[in-house]
Order: sequence, then C-alpha cells, then structure tokens
Amino acid sequence: MKVLFVDGTIIGSKTGAVLDAVEKYMKETGNEYVIERMNFANYDHQFVDGRPLEQYNEDMQKLVRKFEEADAYIISTPIFQGSIPGVLKNAFDMLHPHAMRYKPVSIVANGGTYQHHLVVENQLKPILDYFRSLVTPNYVYTHYGHFDENNRIIDEDVNNRLREMVRVFGRYGEMSKDLCKDTLDND
Repeated sequence: MKVLFVDGTIIGSKTGAVLDAVEKYMKETGNEYVIERMNFANYDHQFVDGRPLEQYNEDMQKLVRKFEEADAYIISTPIFQGSIPGVLKNAFDMLHPHAMRYKPVSIVANGGTYQHHLVVENQLKPILDYFRSLVTPNYVYTHYGHFDENNRIIDEDVNNRLREMVRVFGRYGEMSKDLCKDTLDND
C-alpha cells in the first residue's frame, strides 16, 4: 500500500516530527507500506482559482499527481488561528472530488492550545468526508508540551495513541482494498 505522508504546512517542524513517529510505528507493524513524504515547504504553491490543472506550475501538478497515485494518507497539520493552514486547504482545492475516494486517511494535528483539537472535527474531517475518504476515528492531537526542545515526542500517551492510530489505519487499509473506487453517482 502506497501511503502519502502529507506535512501540511510550509513552516515549523512539529508536524514532521509527528510524521517521523508515525513512520516508525508503521514500520514496526511489519506491513508492507511504501511511504512517500510530501513536505509542502518543498513546493512552489499557487493560489487555486479554478483554472484547469495544466495551467498551474509543475509543483502544483506534481502535488495533485502524488495525491491521486497514493492508496492512503497520513495528514499532519498545525492549527493556526483556529483553522487549518491555508496552504493545506489550497491543496485540497486542487484535487478532483474523487481523488481520495474510499482511501484511508489518518490525521495528526498540532496546536498551541488544547481547544484547537476541535479544528480537526469541524474543518478537516468534513473536507475529507466530502472526498469520501475512509477517515479513521482516532486522530491524534498534540500540544507543544508533548515535545522536548528538539521536537521529539516525550509524552508516552501521545506515543500510545499514535501506535493505536497506526493499528486502526492498517485495518482501514485492508477494508479499502475490497472497495471499488469507481463512482456510482455523478458527483
């Protein structure tokens, strides 16, 4: 299964640190995941304005191809000003509504306050539901206090929740294999 790790910000390093931990736990499962990382900081982003894909720069076209080619996703995002970063929403706006259909998605998020975890429920999950992704129910939210000065996760509860998320993600991956990705409707 080809899993795209999406580091959905262009600044900071905590989202990448969480993805490092997820990758470690995925490798421990013994499943044959092919992991590819997409760090938004390495892309030249353009604002999405409805043009056809071929009218955007090479990086934006590459971003779309990586989403389309993946079988599953781990999306890591910071929470800024009570919302997901604009660059992440912009990436979603580039995708065809069927790009992530019936593909597993797990979410990890990081914020400055504990209340920001609601952004996952109120913004990110509805977007992924629109794509009809198979969103695992156990996203993991981290707070600055869960990291040491080198941005390593030091909170054992967070590590345990990440392990559990990876376990559930694997089950969703198995379920996804049997689902036809063809659409039955015209949406």
